[in-house]
Amino acid sequence: MTRDAHGVQGASGTTGTAGTVSGADASGARAVPVAPDAPETPDAPEAPDAARALDAEKLFAARLYAARVRPYLATALFALHPVASRRVPTMAVDRYWRCYVSPAFVDRTPVEELAGVWVHEVSHLLRDHHGRSDRVARERGLTGPGERLRMNIAADFEINDDAFGDGLVRPEGAVDPASLGLPEGELMEDYLRQFRLGPRLADAAWLDCGSGADGVEREWELGPDGANGLSEQERDAVRFRVAQGITGRPGNAPAGWRRWAEEAFHPPQPWRQLLGSAVRSAVSGSGAGEDYTYGRPSRRSAGVPGVVLPSLRRRPPRVTVVIDTSRSVSDAELGSALLEVTAISRAVGGRRDLVTVVPCDAAARIAHPLCRAEGIPLVGGGGTDLRTGFARALAVRPGPDVVVVLTDGQTPWPGTRPPCRTVVGLFPRQRAGSSWNEDDPDYEPDAPPAWATVVGIGA
Repeated sequence: MTRDAHGVQGASGTTGTAGTVSGADASGARAVPVAPDAPETPDAPEAPDAARALDAEKLFAARLYAARVRPYLATALFALHPVASRRVPTMAVDRYWRCYVSPAFVDRTPVEELAGVWVHEVSHLLRDHHGRSDRVARERGLTGPGERLRMNIAADFEINDDAFGDGLVRPEGAVDPASLGLPEGELMEDYLRQFRLGPRLADAAWLDCGSGADGVEREWELGPDGANGLSEQERDAVRFRVAQGITGRPGNAPAGWRRWAEEAFHPPQPWRQLLGSAVRSAVSGSGAGEDYTYGRPSRRSAGVPGVVLPSLRRRPPRVTVVIDTSRSVSDAELGSALLEVTAISRAVGGRRDLVTVVPCDAAARIAHPLCRAEGIPLVGGGGTDLRTGFARALAVRPGPDVVVVLTDGQTPWPGTRPPCRTVVGLFPRQRAGSSWNEDDPDYEPDAPPAWATVVGIGA
């Protein structure tokens, strides 16, 4: 995270002996293990700076200070297991919640700045920077140490723009987006698109927050089989407890942490994939194979010599899409609905003749066969009663195998389950005041029925 101009490089390649360093803080922390580095040489002279023991008391005092000024992070801070290492420049973390600490760095850094480094390193793990870096690398084809360094810097930008202040000292040399003229409050993935390595980042070439920041395991890390690592379930439990603390007292946390906590409880859904998956699952369900054909004999014919048995042919599924065109649905959402109609046609194999669209507000309109999505007239603008849309959809002949409803949810729903599968795509809605309806303070829209598969659109 930070470095001193003196002694950092000398601490990384000096011989040392694996062992433990005693020390305890107010929480009763136990001895700090030392990560093995180079083999022991009995007659080698001891380097006065690199071979010094870790000042565990000072390290734990800094963690306690960090927990006091950022109490909502206390659970995560005390879940980290420190490991002394002379090969790490400052402090670093792996994805198993081990924190590797340079003894020389602890000696020369004030307790207040060490507290800031504690908060910085645990933030990498809480925000899943290692998993996100791996995903970004796959999606954008980013390879090599230079790209991983960029990911580490972008992750630091995401953390450092609002991590310090209010009692937490900013460590010397901490990188932030303002140093490159970039806006604050963005995510690692956004920052990655906005900068490249160059002269302005030459002073950050030393940066190494470990695999917990960029997903690439270091040779000095203990790995998945090493001692004192947290399991996946334990890591998720720590994140959940921290998110609970932030949402319980949101006024004490910066906006970035409040956003993180909300997503920890309600992670964003890949709604396009979910909607397509729900439609594909519905159209591939049982009941769509009704016709028999002799074009492909049944495999059971082998058991009846001299008789050719027909095989069951899967009839292409028919889909009817009911689009809410009431005044509570915006033009942008109607445009999104048309895009989803096109995606639905792809989900059924591109057979547009099998997709029918029914615009509906308080009254159902004409059922339009799908020729092209942009040619469908979405007439409406009145109140909302999708029960008429369901009735119109089920009256189409031949009847649909799946009914897909795209709506904001502010509608009454049918009292009985339709004879076919139902998928509901809900446009997002947030209550602006104390009620959904200013004329009726007690009004609450009915939730979609339990027999429908519900997917949030744009969530």
